[in-house]
Formats: sequence, C-alpha cells, structure tokens
Amino acid sequence: MSRQFLPRRDFIKSLLAGIPAFTLDWDSFPKGKTGRADEDHYDAIIVGSGLGGLSCAAAFARQNFKVLVLEQHNRPGGYATTFKRPGGFVFDVSLHSTGAGERDGIRNLIAGFPEITEVEFVDHPNLYRAIFPEHDITVPNRDLPGYTAQLSKLFPEEVDGIKGIFEDMEGVNRDVGKIFTAQNEVNMSTFPKEYPYLFKTFNKTWEQVMDMRIKNPKLKAIISAQWGYYGLPPSKLASFYYAVPAYSYLAEGGVYPVGKSQKISDAFVRFITKNGGRVLLRTQVEKILTKEHAAYGVQTADGQMFKGKVIVSNANAFDTLDKMLNEGDYLKSLHAKMEKLSISFSSFLVFLGLKKDLVREVKVKDSEIFYYPGYDMDAEYGGILKADMANPSFGLSLYDNIYQGYSPEGKNTIGIIALQGYDHWEKYAGDYWKGDKTAYNREKERIADILIQITEKTLLPGLSKAIEVLEIGTPLTNIRYTSNPRGAIYGWNQTLDNTGPRRFPAKTPIENLYLSGAWTFPGHGYGAVLGSGLMCFSEIMKSW
Repeated sequence: MSRQFLPRRDFIKSLLAGIPAFTLDWDSFPKGKTGRADEDHYDAIIVGSGLGGLSCAAAFARQNFKVLVLEQHNRPGGYATTFKRPGGFVFDVSLHSTGAGERDGIRNLIAGFPEITEVEFVDHPNLYRAIFPEHDITVPNRDLPGYTAQLSKLFPEEVDGIKGIFEDMEGVNRDVGKIFTAQNEVNMSTFPKEYPYLFKTFNKTWEQVMDMRIKNPKLKAIISAQWGYYGLPPSKLASFYYAVPAYSYLAEGGVYPVGKSQKISDAFVRFITKNGGRVLLRTQVEKILTKEHAAYGVQTADGQMFKGKVIVSNANAFDTLDKMLNEGDYLKSLHAKMEKLSISFSSFLVFLGLKKDLVREVKVKDSEIFYYPGYDMDAEYGGILKADMANPSFGLSLYDNIYQGYSPEGKNTIGIIALQGYDHWEKYAGDYWKGDKTAYNREKERIADILIQITEKTLLPGLSKAIEVLEIGTPLTNIRYTSNPRGAIYGWNQTLDNTGPRRFPAKTPIENLYLSGAWTFPGHGYGAVLGSGLMCFSEIMKSW
C-alpha cells in the first residue's frame, strides 16, 4: 500500500482522537490547586505565543492551572500581530480573513472561550473576488446559494456537477459531525452507507474529488480559487483539508476583527493573566530540559530555568524536536519521518500606506481579491516555488472596505501578497544574516515594484504615486521573526499522508512534551491553530 494511503479503520480511529478539540466539556477536566508556593515551577510551560500556544495556555489558565508562556518576540501572537509605521499606519502581519461565531446577533465568539467577549468581528462586504483571464467572480459573503447560482449561469453545462461538488463538501462536513457524535460507536461494516461522503473522499486529493463532478478545467480553477489559503494546488491537496474549512468559509462567511489580529492575541494574554498565568516577552527558550526521555523544564537564552509538569511547544517542530532537545538517537525514527514531509511555501508581502483614499476614489468595493493570470493551478504552483515574477498571481487586501476607521482619515492601508518558495531567497541568506542586505534589498524592491505595477494596472490606477509608506516582507523576514524553516507560513503541507487525523500528532515520544500550532493537527489558519491548542490541552487532560 502506498505511503499516502491510510486504511479506513485507522482513519476513523485517528479522526475520533480529535474529538476533544471540537466538543470541549470544561466541567469534565481536572482543575488546578491554588496557593502554590514554588514561583519557578509551573503546571504547564508554553514555548511560543502564536495562537496555538495562546489558546492552549488559556485553557490551562481557565482550569486554574499555573501556566507560563515564553515568547522570543516583543509582542504576543506569532503571525497574529501588527506593526506600526509613521503616518498613523498599523499593518496586520498576516490576517486577511477568518471565521468567528455569533452570539446574540454579534460576531464575537471565539470557539472554546465564551468568556472572551472583547474581540468583535465584522463581515467582509463580499467573501472574496477572484479574477481570471476570462472570468471575474465576486463570491458573496454567507450566501452559498448565490455563489452556486452565479457559477451555474456561467457554466450551464455543469449545473449538475456544481450542485454535486458543493453537496460533497457539505456531506463531508456532515459526516465528520456525525462521527464526532457517534464517537466509539461507529460501525465499520456499515461505514460506507452511513458516512458516504467521507467514505468516497478520504483518500483522494481535491482534484480527484472535483474530477468526479466537474469537467471544465476553468470551472475547477474557479471553484478552487481559495487553494492558496491551504498551501497546495488541487492535484496535491488532500480533499479533506479543502472540503471541511472551505465549505465552512463559503457557508458561514469571512470576518475580520475590529482592531486587527493583534486584538485577538492581546485578548488571550489578558485572559491568561487574569486567570493567574504569566506571559513573558523577549524571552527565548534555548533548551527543553529532559531526564530519562521526559521533559521537566526549559532553559532560556539568558540562562533562566523554569520547571513544569508539562511542556507545550508552539515553536516549529524542527526547532522543538532537534535544536531545543538533546535526544538525537532516541528521536532518530521521528526525525526520519519529519524529513519525508514537505514544508509549505512562504510569502512575499508588500505593505502599503497610501496618503489618500485611493480605494474610494477608484470605487473598488471588494476587500479580498485573488488575481490569477491563468487557470492551470499546477503551473501556478510551479511558478510560486521558483518565485517566477514573469506573470505572477497575487492577493490584494483592501482593509478600508472592511470597516470605517481602519486607516487614518483620508488614507488607505493595503496589502499585496505573492506566495513564494524559499529556494529563490536562499542565495541571499548568508549575507542577510551577516547584516549585508545590499543584494537582498535590491531583489525585494524589484519584486515589490512588479507587484505594485501589476496592481496599479489591473485594479488601482494611480497606486504608485499615492504611496506614503512602503514595507516589504520576504521568506527571510518570516524566518527572522518566526524561525520557521524555509520561512514556511503553513507548517507542513496538507498532503494525503499528513492531513486531518493523519496530521503530525500533538503528543511526542518525549514524555510530558507536546506540540501545538500549524505543524500539528489540524493544521494552519487562525481557526485551525486555535483548535490545535485546545486539542493539545485535551490530550494532556486525558493523562491527568
């Protein structure tokens, strides 16, 4: 059997293991004791304050456990952070759109934490707009029937296929929900009948699932316009990872937090500290301390030592299981497994602060736009890996169309993103880390100028003359701030052998050492990494 396939019974068994992340029963978890005297000994130490680390830490704090979060950066959040520049501009590092729950008619519910109420989310005016050579598609927010009707009008010969592919996506989501409800009572002999959509898709790529319904390759590209969110083109992307979150996004809508992504991270920090936890910034963990293959604490770069009953690393898996540990021989087989998994691409970001309200002037109403020069997603992916700028795809975020007051009055905040592989930037890395950025700066400015010119030509005439502030982020920038290998933005790729319940696990072979975040289950994305922290906490609670 090919390495990428998993027997159905094992798939269901591992899928059931993820139930605690989605069906939290806080009353069933143990609670910590109050009045502990040892200041340097914690119930849980969290390495890194990305959202996967913060959600895990918040879960410990909620249950009155003594928790410590250690973060190397000067602000919490990982990719969920912002930075300021002159002129009153505040730029969001990564967030374009996410999901959030609703209560009492207000979108302010973060899954798992009903007590956090201060983050309000607002709807995008449209979910997104996808521009192809012959098609310009505006996807309505929270209106899947409207979207399918639009596609059916454009491709009347594919009406049945369009209905069928979204039925498959909805069916996979429904089957997963049924499995969570059934838990250990799933009857494997009747599985194909009771869970038909999961049965026919769980070992297929997204392209293979589309092939069962859709014939027109242009329609396949349009339906898969979100693929950049998930890190691989349809031919390589596990259908499970596309069908579940993409359908939820289309049906339930995309939102953005008032106050930008830093608002989410700061809310978690307040929750943690309010419930007795500590968050230390500018504190880099250098070593995870072990004895007889069991973790018992950490040592920071400045020599501080903290002991903990359990260590949860929100850092990337390579740094955690290699650089921070002295367990090479013991983890030899695990390292071999890791080397076989492919790492996601990185990103090239152009942050623009405009000195005038150009977006309103040119009357572009959308907030999230994907531009594709063609319909061949595999060719596009190949260009991304090589950082080919001959005719690149890109994403454009027009934040001022999300809510009023995002930018200083009369100005605009704009983000342009081009997904890129790391190989193109590796030749600049040596000089970059030595402090010589001459060639590097020349190259990043060249690419930024290409993206600005394409954006100006296709969507925002007059853009180049309206720029007041320009900042550029590259794969090397990502490494600098996150330490992720190759500047990865999504951790490991969501291939068939490393997606959903097959994803790299939270529990490690080192006793008391766990992982949270994009490198483990369920994967990348704001909602997913928040869920990873909760699943990690639930896994620990099983042993406690």
